[in-house]
Amino acid sequence: MKIYLVGGAVRDSLLNLPGSDRDWVVVGATIEEMLALGYKPVGKDFPVFLHPKTGEEYALARTERKSGKGYKGFTVYAAPDVTLEEDLQRRDLTINAIAMDDQQQLVDPWGGQRDLELKRLRHVSPAFSEDPLRVLRVARFAARFAAQGFVVAPETQQLMCTMVDEGELEHLIAERVWREMESALSESHARVFIEVLRSCGALRVLLPELDRLFGVPQPPQWHPEIDTGVHTLMVLDQACHLSNHNTVRFAALMHDLGKGTTPVAEWPRHIGHETRGANIINSVCKRLRVPSAYTELASLVSRFHTHCHQALALRPDTLLKLFESLDAFRRADRFEQFLLVCEADARGRLGLEEEPYPQADYLRQAFSVVAELSVPDLLREHPVPTGPQAGEAIRGLLQARRLQLLRDFVEQQRSAHQ
Repeated sequence: MKIYLVGGAVRDSLLNLPGSDRDWVVVGATIEEMLALGYKPVGKDFPVFLHPKTGEEYALARTERKSGKGYKGFTVYAAPDVTLEEDLQRRDLTINAIAMDDQQQLVDPWGGQRDLELKRLRHVSPAFSEDPLRVLRVARFAARFAAQGFVVAPETQQLMCTMVDEGELEHLIAERVWREMESALSESHARVFIEVLRSCGALRVLLPELDRLFGVPQPPQWHPEIDTGVHTLMVLDQACHLSNHNTVRFAALMHDLGKGTTPVAEWPRHIGHETRGANIINSVCKRLRVPSAYTELASLVSRFHTHCHQALALRPDTLLKLFESLDAFRRADRFEQFLLVCEADARGRLGLEEEPYPQADYLRQAFSVVAELSVPDLLREHPVPTGPQAGEAIRGLLQARRLQLLRDFVEQQRSAHQ
């Protein structure tokens, strides 16, 4: 039996990056031997064990043979006669197919170190094409290592295009697609994930609602970049700069989907894209099994981002309706995320990346005025009779008081700027 450190931990140590989780491959061992040493089995499709003390994953060296469609369509063979080189050959990229023994010696049969030097994401073998999920993994790694200058190797790019053309991605299940996408959104260069998927045609298959934005024009006086798809990626860039929350970044990516359904005859205007976009977002999120927190924020941003951009001109009653529609009184944290996405939208335009966005602070101030209103204090000033109608009376009283506070706020703001 011989044990090697493999995968991301080796790759990241060679790049002098913070360590990934450590994974180990065991060569020359049987399941029975691992159990006898106290390892705990966890693998369903192939033999993977947890170390009895560290809890780290140890997998028996294995080979995989394509036996069906999709990422689960494999026959796995794990036995003592599988070599380390054979195990590494089944991995996706050469930079992930480097092993290290207990003497810190590297085993690199597929040129991973050379590709690290060249900053190249290159597939290990033609078997790469047998797993369609690898297209998304390459796009995610491109986003992760974009800051280091990594790019997809031309031969890998061509192979990914071929996989898309042959319909392999149509066999991916929604949960796996979303998992890769969610992980990519956490990267500071998340836009690269979308760019790589689009360059090989995968975006057209997985997110056609987003793909169709490219080439759709917008009014140049508001959008100097003109192209809606380009604008969307610029907004995602700004969202990554403004927030570490994936929900904010996802909403930024989804906020203009409605513009993809505007009739060509109406270009470059997009009247009603907000509501159309919210409906499309709900459909996308249902298809990809996106968690509700992502869906809700993205849908709200689509519906109300233009309200936010026009905040300085909104009437007091419209401000109150906006806060109520956003459920801001119960979800102040989500309201703040909404403002961040709207700021990203305003700055995600050519030449406007550093422009101030006073609308966000204006709405924060307006909301703080009504959010601090104390219901007990209000009821002491204006007692409400008890009974079946008490709840409705309290809500009416609360809304009237909030509206008055917003009227005073708006008047003060306008007087201060005259």
